[in-house]
Amino acid sequence: MPAPRIAVLDDYQEAALGSADWSPLEGRADVTVFTDHLAEEDAVAERLAGFEVVIAMRERTPFPRSLLVRLPALRLLVTAGMVNAAIDVAAARELGVTVCGTRSGLAGTRELIWGLVLSLVRDIPAQDASIRSGGWQRGLGVELAGRTLGILGLGRLGSAVARYAHAFDMNVVAWSEHLTEAAAAEHGAELVSKRELFARSDIVSLHVRLSARSRGLVGAEELRLLGPRGYLVNTSRGPVVDEAALVAALREGTIAGAALDVYDREPLPADHPLRSAPRTVLTPHIGYVTREGLSVIYGEAVEAIVAWLDGAPVRELTA
Repeated sequence: MPAPRIAVLDDYQEAALGSADWSPLEGRADVTVFTDHLAEEDAVAERLAGFEVVIAMRERTPFPRSLLVRLPALRLLVTAGMVNAAIDVAAARELGVTVCGTRSGLAGTRELIWGLVLSLVRDIPAQDASIRSGGWQRGLGVELAGRTLGILGLGRLGSAVARYAHAFDMNVVAWSEHLTEAAAAEHGAELVSKRELFARSDIVSLHVRLSARSRGLVGAEELRLLGPRGYLVNTSRGPVVDEAALVAALREGTIAGAALDVYDREPLPADHPLRSAPRTVLTPHIGYVTREGLSVIYGEAVEAIVAWLDGAPVRELTA
C-alpha cells in the first residue's frame, strides 16, 4: 500500500518544515508543502486531489461541504487551533474525514496587540517614514496612562490584554454577551453595555469568535460612538467589523484610527480600500505567527498525523 500523501497548505513564510521535527513521518507518509494561496475552490480541489491528509493553517483555506465532497481521497484534516469556523466539521464527519486540531499559544497575539496599540497612538509607522524621507517629527501622539481600554470579549485573550492595560495605568471596561459583573471584576474590568463601552473607551480591542451573532458586531453606530478621538484594534476576525463602515469612518474622520491584523478577505487584495485608508496600522494576520507559535502548531500537527496513522486520533474536533 503506498504511503499516504500529506499536503501542508498556505505556508507563507516557508516555515513549516523548519518549525517541527517531521522525522516521525519518514517512511510512513510523503509530505508536500504549498507556500502560495489558492482562493478559488476549483483550484483547491484540483491541487488536493489524491491527498489523504491536509494540514490547514487556521482559516486561510476554507473547507466547506462543497469542497470536501470533491476530495474523495481525504481522510484526515488537521487544523491549526482547536476551533476553525472555515471547516464544515459535520460534513467532514459524514464523509469519513477525521478533523483534528492543535494548540496555539496566546502570547504572540497579545504581544502584537500592544505593538499595534503603541504604533497607532504614537503614529510610529509615519514617524519612521518621515525620518527615512528626510523629515523629522510629525504630529502629536497620545499617552495610554489614564485612558480607557474597552475590551469586547473578556475570554482567555481578552483577560490577558486587560492585565497588560493595567501595566500601562489604563482603566478597563468590558462587554460580551454572557459576561457577568463578577467575572469582569475578577480581571480588573468594569462591566458595561456594548453601547457604553464604545462611548467611554479611548481604544477598543476586539476578542470575540466569529459566528453568525458576532458577524458585523461593530458597525457604523459603534464607530460613531467611539468618536473622532477613539481607536479600534482588531486581531479577532475581519468580519466582526463592518468593513465598509470602517473604511468610511477612517476616511471621514469619525474615528481617530484603526490597527488591523485581520480582514474579511485574506490575503488582502492589492486594490482593497483599507490599503489606502488614512490613520491605519495594518499587519498581515501575524498574531499567532511566531517561531514559538508555529513550533507548537506544526509539532502537534505531526503528532496528530502519527496518532491517526496508528489508529488513535488525538484532539479530534466534533463540532
